[in-house]
Amino acid sequence: MPERTARLLPAIPASEWLQPLPPAARFILFAEAEARTRAAGVWGVPFSSEPLRALVQGTRASLWLGPDEYLLIASGAADAGPDAAAALAAELEAAIGSVPHALVDVSHRQVAIDILGRHAEAILNGACPLNLDIADFPIGMCTRTVFAKADIVLWRTGAQRFHVEFWRSYADYVTGLLSVIARDY
Repeated sequence: MPERTARLLPAIPASEWLQPLPPAARFILFAEAEARTRAAGVWGVPFSSEPLRALVQGTRASLWLGPDEYLLIASGAADAGPDAAAALAAELEAAIGSVPHALVDVSHRQVAIDILGRHAEAILNGACPLNLDIADFPIGMCTRTVFAKADIVLWRTGAQRFHVEFWRSYADYVTGLLSVIARDY
C-alpha cells in the first residue's frame, strides 16, 4: 500500500512563501526513556527532554509531541522510499528490542510544506490559533495543533520559516486556505 500512495501524493504548487517538501520516512514513536535511548543510537538523533522541542542531526529529526510521543522524520531521497522506511523501522525495532514501545510508520499518510518569508507567521496565524511570535514560539519549537479544521504538526525551523506536516488528504484544503490568506501579503 505505501508504494501506491507514494505515487498518489498530491501536487502542491510552490511559491515564494510556500515550498512543498519531498517525501520522507516518518514514524510516530511512543516510548519511555530506556526505549528512546536505545532508538537514538540507530536514529542518530537524540530525543528532547524539553517539551515541544525538535532536535535535528543531518536529514533526521525527532519532534517531541507529547508525553513519551515523538514524530521521527528522515528527509531526503535515500530515506523516503517504502523499502527505506521499512528498513529504518526494522533497525529501530531491533535496537529497542523488548522494551515497551509503539512504533508506527506514517510515511504514506503525511506530506509536508515549508512556509517561509517575512509574512510566514501572519499567514499561518490566519487559521492557526497559536501565538507564533518568535518570543513565544521560538526556533526549534514544535507542536500538534490545528490549521482551521485540519490537524497539523507545526515546527519553527527558522526565524521566518515553519515546517508544516499534515495528512495528505488535507493537502488541497490546507494549501488552498494558505493561498487565500497569503493574498493579503
